[in-house]
Amino acid sequence: MNSFFYLQRNDRRALLAVLVVIIAALGVLNYAGTIGGEAPNALADSTATAVKSDKGKNERSTTAAYYQTEGRKAELFTFDPNTADSTQLLRLGLAPWQVRNIYRYRAKGGVYRQKSDFARLYGLTAGQYRRLEPYISISDDYRPASEVYSQPRQDATARDTVRYPLKLRPGQTVSLNTADTALLKRVPGIGSGFARSITAYRQRLGGFYSTAQLLEIEGFPQAALPYFTADPQACKRLNINRLTLNQLRRHPYIGFYRAKTIIDHRRLHGPIRSLDDLALYRDFPRETIERLRPYVEF
Repeated sequence: MNSFFYLQRNDRRALLAVLVVIIAALGVLNYAGTIGGEAPNALADSTATAVKSDKGKNERSTTAAYYQTEGRKAELFTFDPNTADSTQLLRLGLAPWQVRNIYRYRAKGGVYRQKSDFARLYGLTAGQYRRLEPYISISDDYRPASEVYSQPRQDATARDTVRYPLKLRPGQTVSLNTADTALLKRVPGIGSGFARSITAYRQRLGGFYSTAQLLEIEGFPQAALPYFTADPQACKRLNINRLTLNQLRRHPYIGFYRAKTIIDHRRLHGPIRSLDDLALYRDFPRETIERLRPYVEF
């Protein structure tokens, strides 16, 4: 003990510090002994409880965010999948990758023409579609034109679209110069094709003076001739002394070369007074002159 006082002051301080540390360590050991090993378990339980609590808080926080997100995604409003932007599509509850698929589909020229087309969106569930379907509104610009611009219904007696028209009975006739296509189709053996051919040829001729002229239409059924009548007085006449070459050539019985012969004759010999004036020309044989008589005036 006496030797302690012979030590240097710094050495004594260091030795005292060591003794304090040893005493403190002994005090801790004694306290642990009095508790008897229960402290470590309590500490572990406390730590586990704290961890579990934090985990529960995290789970509750995650669940709350999930439902909050679902609530936002379930927002419903009228939209057009052809024009809706990404913000609107996300508000409807679609995932970002689904929104990207919609944009890619539209960029490639894809169009949603009807509500059911939207059900083909990749990843869209049946529940999502049932929720969104009432709010899908396709603009008329993207709907089939046949649905938007429907033709008004016409009277079956006045239109040329009767599938099975009532045919004429033997002895009944129609006028070639006044009948429309609907009436012409009532003739046995005459369908839409021949009805259109008759009206077109009638327009070019200026009217029919004989039912036999129908045979000039390629493939015309001769058995249908008794059902027609023709009035020569209804034919439109051409003044061959006044019409130009182009006007004359349009008639089926004249054409270009006969029209040119008429123009040359008028230039060299003056006005034509009779079709017989043209009989000397090779382009006007007797049968041609007779065919032209109902259509010519001077």
